[in-house]
Amino acid sequence: MRAVVQRVKSAAVTLQETGVESGRIGRGVVVLLGVGQQDTEADAVWLADKILNLRIFEDEAGKMNKSVLDIGGEVLAVSQFTLFGDCRHGRRPGFSDAAAPEEAERLYQHFVELLRKNINVDTGVFRTDMLVEINNDGPVTLLIDSKKAF
Repeated sequence: MRAVVQRVKSAAVTLQETGVESGRIGRGVVVLLGVGQQDTEADAVWLADKILNLRIFEDEAGKMNKSVLDIGGEVLAVSQFTLFGDCRHGRRPGFSDAAAPEEAERLYQHFVELLRKNINVDTGVFRTDMLVEINNDGPVTLLIDSKKAF
């Protein structure tokens, strides 16, 4: 699994077709999540734990020492298969490394449920065009790949 994690002051996701807002959070993190063909539930468990405990929020001394759990923050999780876009050849990305939609959705939902055991999580809608509004705080943006964990 690949995630782009952004520390935010606030964020929202709106469905393009209907204009309906499907999720909104205050202070916390936005997770743009891509699921690859080789990913399993173990990747979801590892990534959820990593994101919940990642110390990217400032403490009283101004150092990144607190996690989203520590600050009582929220998560906005948005599926993003394009994180598995291969841009090495030609000018159009290839997506052959991305998981099939059914498996990707299953693992995405599993990841969201793991987060929800610990924190408030809002989401986008899987396989839907969305507008994502991100008020990046810092800015702080990190790339995390479960296959590069060890």
